[in-house]
Amino acid sequence: MEKILVIGGNGNIGFPLIKYLCATQKVEVVAGVHNLAKDLPKFDGLPNLEIEHFDFLDSSTFPKAFDGVSKVFFVRPPQLANPKVDMLPFLKYAQTQQIEQVVFVSLLGVEKNPRTPHHQIENMIEELNLPYTFIRPSFFMQNLNTTHCEDIVKNHDLFIPAGRSRTSFIDTRDIAEVAGIVLLNDKYLHQKLNITGPAALNYYEIAEVMTKVLGTKITYSKPSLLKFRKTMLQRGLPKNFVNVMVMLYLITQLGNAKTVTNETAKILGHAPRTITNYVKDYQDYFVQ
Repeated sequence: MEKILVIGGNGNIGFPLIKYLCATQKVEVVAGVHNLAKDLPKFDGLPNLEIEHFDFLDSSTFPKAFDGVSKVFFVRPPQLANPKVDMLPFLKYAQTQQIEQVVFVSLLGVEKNPRTPHHQIENMIEELNLPYTFIRPSFFMQNLNTTHCEDIVKNHDLFIPAGRSRTSFIDTRDIAEVAGIVLLNDKYLHQKLNITGPAALNYYEIAEVMTKVLGTKITYSKPSLLKFRKTMLQRGLPKNFVNVMVMLYLITQLGNAKTVTNETAKILGHAPRTITNYVKDYQDYFVQ
């Protein structure tokens, strides 16, 4: 049976991807996780699953995680913003293991943005001649219940420096399903898949949806990039992480995140989730 390594197996994409792959019972899955003690209970009851410690910054964790693996899926951890240091050793190791497919979650419009870590990682994968599939999603809906949750819960506000721009938000559960399909079908090798949600919305519209679903008034304060950066740094977020966020929201303000494609529905065979679907499913994160 084929074995697939899913790095970041406890994440918003990695965990639903593992559940998808395990449910097919067609493959064995290795969940590469950073904190074994914390994450082990999450995987209880899933069949054909191994769980291994994995750390991009610790090459000693590579051999056990890669043992017997033919395909690898990964997302760049947000705090790792220097690909030549953070990612290249891992990719070079993958090259030595005769991996048949590397599936990387990149970024919509990445080909126009050479300064983003995603662009650099794509280039490194191609330069190493690794057989790849690049999944290029738009912004994650789940950014709201992770990165931006504090402001929504405490201030009932979307403190996000996106101006009046529109974004074709996608649910990470749909990204996970796309990844599962891609990993199980060789026809997606050497493809760059631009996937989005079903509509491009601005944050005023997101606030309206959240207000309606949650029954609590949610506003959009539209901070400047500088104010956002200063606030995030004051909260103690890593400087590299904050700088990448600012860069991505600058790209958003320039209109590069508004594209809507039909690629998601085409791959899934059904329509992707809407922002209303997402807010209903995650409302417990926002109302505490």
